[in-house]
Amino acid sequence: MTEHHPPSEPSVPPEASEDSAPPSGRFRALLPDLTPWHASPDFRRMWLAGLVTVFGSFLTFIAVPLQLKELTGSALAVGAVGAVELVPLIVFGLYGGALADAMDRRKLILWTEAGLGVLSGILLLNTLLPHPLVWPLYVVAALVSALTGLQRPALQAIVPRIVAHEQLPAAIALNSMRWQVGAIAGPSLAGVIIAFAGLPWAYVLDIVTYAVSLALTVGLAASPASHDADKPSLRGVLEGARYAWRRKELLGTYAVDMAAMFFAMPTAIFPFLADDLDAPWALGLMYAAGAVGSLVVSLTSGWVSSIHRHGRMVVLAAAGWGLAMALAGWMHNIWLVLVFLAVAGGCDMVSGLFRSAIWDQTIPDELRGRLAGIELLSYSVGPQLGQVRSGGMATLTNVRTSVWAGGLACVASVGLLALTLPKLMAYDERTDEHAVRMRDARAKVAAAA
Repeated sequence: MTEHHPPSEPSVPPEASEDSAPPSGRFRALLPDLTPWHASPDFRRMWLAGLVTVFGSFLTFIAVPLQLKELTGSALAVGAVGAVELVPLIVFGLYGGALADAMDRRKLILWTEAGLGVLSGILLLNTLLPHPLVWPLYVVAALVSALTGLQRPALQAIVPRIVAHEQLPAAIALNSMRWQVGAIAGPSLAGVIIAFAGLPWAYVLDIVTYAVSLALTVGLAASPASHDADKPSLRGVLEGARYAWRRKELLGTYAVDMAAMFFAMPTAIFPFLADDLDAPWALGLMYAAGAVGSLVVSLTSGWVSSIHRHGRMVVLAAAGWGLAMALAGWMHNIWLVLVFLAVAGGCDMVSGLFRSAIWDQTIPDELRGRLAGIELLSYSVGPQLGQVRSGGMATLTNVRTSVWAGGLACVASVGLLALTLPKLMAYDERTDEHAVRMRDARAKVAAAA
């Protein structure tokens, strides 16, 4: 959308206009904004630590469902992983949000990262047994979900403290790009490692990545609680929930994301879809395809800062995610399936960028942890329930139907939510009262410093 300068402003010389810019200049405008990386040493440390951890976590993300498939041969048993992860994620996600507002966020990140490394060690020990057991996979999945619930709010809440307000969209894009690099390399390498070296090596590498991540995270500056922060309590959690309820545009981002993930997140049944397509060799590529699409968006994310109607982009991109998943379910050619999975990943990336921008630019620091806990539920509970839905529907019908029908249900549900969420559709970061208030507050802090 073109914006016109007021008559009082000097006109832009033709040689400086965007239309007349050389191709190299227009290309550079699409590249990711690296300002947060250069300006904040703590952001660099967090980015590198996150890259290493994501890489290792995706090794385990592939290994666990594949191991369950080998041990049980049941799509329902694989989908049930989402069920056992759900309750710990809800409970500890909300409590983790309260902890992130009440204690040093750096310490919370360190302790939970160490715990996650220990749990990967337990998976390794179980795999080394002569006859690996099924129940430890579910127990560890539940414990990982609990620690993730404790950690994620602190990870998200610390970013606005170490990155300038106007750099937050760029930081979100860089963090997403980091995730996508790990999401591509992790599954791709996991398939090779498991095929040629065996499951234990996937868990070994995951443990190593946690050790490297801890070494990097130790260097972060302390991030203590606000001076007037309350101790973690149910009352504090409810205070955050009441704030979110009053902010209908926030509720809209949660609802749209949960609907999209519940109906159109079939990753739990990818091993069965690969068999149905007679392409077991492509399992790692199927897991990585969405991240490839997301990475393409991140690498060309320079346009993000020029978009101000964030709510509309959230809705449109979520609908695109569902449509692409439906097309992936209809295809019988593995390469076309991979293409549409990549398109779905790109749409999800666009939706995620603008959801995060709304969250990070409008929520007060003293509520960041608790709201991050609620955000964790919105973008994590949906996928967990989606695993259960996709596995159950695949059992009742077939794998392909589970994928395409879920995609169509996603499009329908997102369209219905768009009709019932006028505040989300009208959100504009230039004029929204909460965004303006946060921008002014951070400017005052920066001026005082």
